[in-house]
Amino acid sequence: MAVLDYGSGNLRSAIRALQRAAEGRAEVVLTADRDTVEDSDALVVPGVGAFAACMAGLRQVHGPELIGRFLAGGRPVLGICVGMQILFERGVEHGVETAGCAEWPGVVERLRAPVVPHMGWNTVAVPSGSRLFAGIEDQRFYFVHSYGVRDWTLVTNDRTRAPLVTWAEHGGDRFVAAVENGPLTATQFHPEKSGDAGAALLRNWVETVIAPTRGR
Repeated sequence: MAVLDYGSGNLRSAIRALQRAAEGRAEVVLTADRDTVEDSDALVVPGVGAFAACMAGLRQVHGPELIGRFLAGGRPVLGICVGMQILFERGVEHGVETAGCAEWPGVVERLRAPVVPHMGWNTVAVPSGSRLFAGIEDQRFYFVHSYGVRDWTLVTNDRTRAPLVTWAEHGGDRFVAAVENGPLTATQFHPEKSGDAGAALLRNWVETVIAPTRGR
């Protein structure tokens, strides 16, 4: 699996956590090389810092296009923290609006809580049927963020299955904590910094990567 390197912070903890979760069953490679990414079975998009800066870095390495190609082929993509936020339509920071990858509708905006940033451990409200949180539904995860998706109206019909959305709350303000949507998965929290619960969550995600390749 490829961890996309687009200049977004220190990625070593995420890579180590993914390597432990893979338990030698999959190679984890940090890369910005387009061919290497396209040859991978799965893509991880981390992210820290400002929405606009992350989008600028992603565009330099063809990130939006690569994400789209993975999803079109049904290959798993995992976004972490700002790597989740950029999957939405747009982000608004300090009055500046930036277009995201638009894989999901929704706006990333500043949390409306008495204390921001939201920094620390939080429980989450997991929907029924979650594979990502299987066995860890009641655990706490580590968040560090000032922005999030606070309002998301899910639309579904006979042809479209709505994503499974996990919510969290900080200071009375509710926001999206994680999304499971076919091959596209994302977390607002940092699983690599969430102890045993985060390690279990990454193992759950890695299983979705490895299982389809076992018969090859």
